Amino acid sequence: MTQPLWQKSGIQIDAKIMRFLAGDDVLLDREFFLHDITASKAHVEGLAHIDVVSIDEAAALKRELDALADDFRSGAFVLDDRYEDGHSAIEARLTERLGDAGRRVHTGRSRNDQVLVATRLWLKDKLVALESHCRAIAEVCLDRAAQPAVPLPGYTHLQRAVVSSTAMWFAGFAEGFIDNAMRARQTLALIDANPLGTAAGYGVNLKLDREHTTKALGFSRMQVSPIYAQLSRGKFEMAVLEAIAGAMLDLRRLAWDLSLFTTAEFNFVKLPAEYTTGSSIMPNKRNPDVVELLRASYASVAAARTEIEQLLSLPTGYQRDLQFSKGSIFHGVRHGLMALELVPDLLARLQWNDEVMRAAIEPAMYATDVAIEQAAAGVPFRDAYRAAAEAAASAGAGRTPEASLAERTSPGAGNDLQLEALRARLRNLDD
Repeated sequence: MTQPLWQKSGIQIDAKIMRFLAGDDVLLDREFFLHDITASKAHVEGLAHIDVVSIDEAAALKRELDALADDFRSGAFVLDDRYEDGHSAIEARLTERLGDAGRRVHTGRSRNDQVLVATRLWLKDKLVALESHCRAIAEVCLDRAAQPAVPLPGYTHLQRAVVSSTAMWFAGFAEGFIDNAMRARQTLALIDANPLGTAAGYGVNLKLDREHTTKALGFSRMQVSPIYAQLSRGKFEMAVLEAIAGAMLDLRRLAWDLSLFTTAEFNFVKLPAEYTTGSSIMPNKRNPDVVELLRASYASVAAARTEIEQLLSLPTGYQRDLQFSKGSIFHGVRHGLMALELVPDLLARLQWNDEVMRAAIEPAMYATDVAIEQAAAGVPFRDAYRAAAEAAASAGAGRTPEASLAERTSPGAGNDLQLEALRARLRNLDD
């Protein structure tokens, strides 16, 4: 490992302690490394504005930072355990190539605001991806909801309850994922604050050009208080994970439905072959493993959020405990986005078994229609309810699922899905 940035003369470094301190940081930093380089370029420009580095030095530093980014992308530069972390690697490379100019790059910043800004830029990218995935899911659901509706039993308590439809099922998840896209956008607005220039949490005795770095890095505002910049670490990461978790909760319920609907007992849905796997011992089996892992994926996101929450029982100021939050956000965010990315194609290609679903509509499932019709005709609802309950077995006489859905005229129900209103809500995210 290269000499740690914080090494003091006369103090011997213990290799076991150093391994514990470094942990997986240098490996995790591969995910954030390009963002760290981008932030370093903005910092160099800011230093040039206040004459800490010369114009020529700034140009050289930016040139070498670009070269490092290119080498990292191509594999010519590998971030590995030669370095304590990605921040150290950047400074070591610049010092190797540029001598004193490289040694000046860290002026006015700490690894504290350096990791904050790199992580913040990464989180912004991931929220953009989250919104994109949620919008794609919503669009597929709206498209399929607009197709001719097929009767589908509606369940409460996992018992057959009322007549529903494939269109209502898709419309329900469409609205859920529109909300999830909106939440991603709102969370992005929350975290879109530049922490670079807050140093270790108390500022520095330099007139740093923080307005420049804020604009250069594409932040909508500057995070003003150095103390709050440190306090927001973990808080903002949790907000991102919560936004992903909201989408994963809807995905978990969707996956649960598909898990049930694909069983032989239901037989409502056939999945695309690519979304199933075989058994290692039972030749007859095709298992909905992808759907089951989509159902399980919420746990990974929730666990990451919980781990960060447990790290945050800390006093004001930076504490090393927060180093462990990096792995949590990487694994939680990565897993959640990977799961969501699979969903649009799955929903676009799954096939409904129309005949089986229609056959599952029982006569008693029309009892609610009967009670409401009588109430609309003037019978007190509780009297109509009791009469319909007593005659539930014959409630379906002369009725069809299509007629039941056609009479369901309350806004959002079977004959008034209001898909255009949902499409407009999705389009409004662009405003």
